[in-house]
Amino acid sequence: MQTAELLTRPSVPAMDALLGYAHPVLGHGFVRLIDYMGDEPAVLQAARVSYGKGTKQSSEDRGLLRYLMRNRHTTPLEMAEIKLHCKLPVFVARQWIRHRTANVNEYSARYSILEREFYVPKLEDIQQQSTENKQGRAEAGLTEKDRLYVQQQMQLAGDRDFDLYETLIHDGDPTDDPGLNVARELARINLPMSTYTEWYWKVDLHNLLHFLSLRADPHAQKEIRDYANTILKIVRQWVPNVYDAFVDYRLDARTFSGQEMAILRRALAGNPGAMVQIERSLGQSAELSKREINAFISNLRGALTDV
Repeated sequence: MQTAELLTRPSVPAMDALLGYAHPVLGHGFVRLIDYMGDEPAVLQAARVSYGKGTKQSSEDRGLLRYLMRNRHTTPLEMAEIKLHCKLPVFVARQWIRHRTANVNEYSARYSILEREFYVPKLEDIQQQSTENKQGRAEAGLTEKDRLYVQQQMQLAGDRDFDLYETLIHDGDPTDDPGLNVARELARINLPMSTYTEWYWKVDLHNLLHFLSLRADPHAQKEIRDYANTILKIVRQWVPNVYDAFVDYRLDARTFSGQEMAILRRALAGNPGAMVQIERSLGQSAELSKREINAFISNLRGALTDV
């Protein structure tokens, strides 16, 4: 009979310090870290398993993590998971749940009575519809008086909806006031999308980063972006080198279409010294490793000579 291998559970002190703490988001909302599994060594272990036992490491840990992100080797990132308890407005939850790569269990208003809590935007977040983005808001367009009116009406509408909800579910005093005692699954249906719900959300690191790449983007709705940015701060504590690589190669990166690349090729073709200037600038860069510089030059030359 083989002897069991002695294993220890990965522990990240910064994450252990965050366990149970509710990071406030959007008034009554929050993001709370419940549990995590794995860490950066778990990602590295999965990445290096293909080298075989006793093989030397191919690079330093940070360099390998950046290599994985740059080349979109995603399966090692699936070796780490995180579990969050979130309280969020229903309209944010409906956007969030479109990411179908997590395990979710949500609070049910069929069984439980909802607290009188609903989201009302701050004055600075109330703006007109954007004329350029059909699913976004403009940066300006309403006076302070207009914004105050909208905010007050949202508050009044939420109060009216909850007044009805509480009237419907009231079961009263059987000896005096029997109340309506309407079924909770019916009483909830007129509540606004600003009502808060709660869920436990468990996801692996790869799919979490995909979620964050879309929801921390400036084009995402401001309210879900607030949650994404809060989660990003947790990720930075959990896997700091992965976080840095994610910011560099996803959040701050840009891609170009085939037509856009053709325009860039024509522009650079008229400036023969452009590549020389770029390579000289890269040689003076302290941000990129030698491997990253070589990869960048190779990719750029290939992109500029592709037909």
